[in-house]
Amino acid sequence: MQAVVMAGGEGSRLRPLTINRPKPMVPIVDKPCLGHIFDLLKRHGIEDSFVTLQYMASVIQDSYGDGGGVGMRLRYSVEETPLGTGGSVRQLAGNLDGTFLVISGDALTDIDLSKVLAFHRERNAAVTLTLVHVPNPLEYGVVITGEDGRISKFLEKPSWGEVFSDTINTGIYVIEPRVLERFAVGEVFDFSKDLFPRLLAEGEPLYGYVADGYWTDVGSIAEYARANADLLRGKVKGEDLGNELLPGVWTAGDVDINESAKLTGPIFLGEGVKIGPHAEIIGPTVLRDYVSVDVGAVIDSSIVWRNTYIGERSELHGAIVGRQCALKSRVILEEGSVIGDHTIVGDHARVRAQVKVWPDKQIESGAVIGSSLIWGAQGRRGLFGRFGVTGIVNIDLTPEFVARLGGAYASTLKQGATITMNRDQHRSSRMLKRGLMSGIVSAGIHVADLSQAPLPIGRFHTRRMGAAGGVHVRVSPFDVRVCDVKFFDRQALDMDKAQERKVETIFFREDLRRVSYEDVGRIFESPRVGEAYSEAFLAEVAHRKEITEAKPKIVVNYSHGTPAQFLPQLLNAIGVEAVAVNGVVSENIGSRS
Repeated sequence: MQAVVMAGGEGSRLRPLTINRPKPMVPIVDKPCLGHIFDLLKRHGIEDSFVTLQYMASVIQDSYGDGGGVGMRLRYSVEETPLGTGGSVRQLAGNLDGTFLVISGDALTDIDLSKVLAFHRERNAAVTLTLVHVPNPLEYGVVITGEDGRISKFLEKPSWGEVFSDTINTGIYVIEPRVLERFAVGEVFDFSKDLFPRLLAEGEPLYGYVADGYWTDVGSIAEYARANADLLRGKVKGEDLGNELLPGVWTAGDVDINESAKLTGPIFLGEGVKIGPHAEIIGPTVLRDYVSVDVGAVIDSSIVWRNTYIGERSELHGAIVGRQCALKSRVILEEGSVIGDHTIVGDHARVRAQVKVWPDKQIESGAVIGSSLIWGAQGRRGLFGRFGVTGIVNIDLTPEFVARLGGAYASTLKQGATITMNRDQHRSSRMLKRGLMSGIVSAGIHVADLSQAPLPIGRFHTRRMGAAGGVHVRVSPFDVRVCDVKFFDRQALDMDKAQERKVETIFFREDLRRVSYEDVGRIFESPRVGEAYSEAFLAEVAHRKEITEAKPKIVVNYSHGTPAQFLPQLLNAIGVEAVAVNGVVSENIGSRS
């Protein structure tokens, strides 16, 4: 038996969830909707399938390939122009060996396909439609059958005045290939609107099998949320949610749950999920792979896609959050709100009920979003604060963000100029510094790399070299999750407001200078960084002889920072005995320089 899986849907009613993926690839709990259909087919011994594609076809092809990774044999048919449900299957007629099954790739169901196939054979049917009872049939094709299951009447998507049955068409069909010959290859036609009425008029044996079990069309945001909840509550048979870590709490792999966190199922936690102290998760809730939930956050009846950060004391109530988003502290998402992929929501922001935010948006701190945010990226009000450009590492300050920031800064300088760069001891600072460097040299500015050194040494070498400016990257002394990027001018003073505005204007307009390959800036290591600073420092020390003769003793708290690499030699040179506290340089502790 072969199957044809219809997976060309765009899912316009599921936007913004389907902006970056086709409808069948929207995840339901632990895998895409299409993955659940493949699992269903395999459970009934159907492993050879054709998949019809149109919208964002490459996403499905790249995800599943030849099907080996999911235990299937998959082949694809990509429509350049829409051919209708029947027309897309008609193209495959030459590849179908005999009776075949048609099933939608964007529904969730546990219908017993083996019983449908057996019914089809017993009735010697030309086509068997799989039917289910629903309370609201308006969005579906309504069907009436006789006692033997033979179809006598049907109507596609009726109004209430036209409703004559609560039995609807699920889009799961068993078909004999000969019935497709009524239409030519490449001809546009639909099963429900064109083929089935024609077969009925011609007296072909057209049957309906009323199935037990679960079925839903994941066609809207509300239906999507309900499908996730139903699967978590065990309404969909045959689904394996992984390891049951706690009653009603399933995991797909290793997770990190603080002992003070409170979890009330049903809940699904993906691989690498981290839940912080005093956080509360209330089911039905799905947290997909590598979601991080910070201190005191509350997530109630919500769905959060992979690689998303939920900040301290934020609250999600019946919300859906796309992948790779960042919700800062005390954000509130009200019921039915949807946040698209790659969106940043600032501290204390609130998204009202039923509001949808399209992907790649930035919501400012304290903002209240009362209507859907679709057009335009609502950016930051400004880049610079008291400590330079500041943000949480890999949430606000990502490698791609700082590369653009470096390019904007460099674009304010004369091409061919040189600046200095240094950083503290943290690996986060190293990562961001290298991202900044790539943006700076792309605008034709040379970089004197001072490597790991305190801020005063960076300022000194900026003046000493006659550089056009300098950049220092450090972990915030107040929060190790946060980094500061400090810019200074040719006098080694903090950049003034006018210069900051120039950088911000170029950054937000994306008006970065891009030089040709031969003009890309050079990165070179500056020699004798510590020695040159020490020599200049000692030359400026007044009363050096008197200090040495006095033999003073002091206690120095180095805070595990880079001054511990330089200050002991200076103090020793002028005869000061220093008792070091926290003198081991460590990247795991914030320091003040």
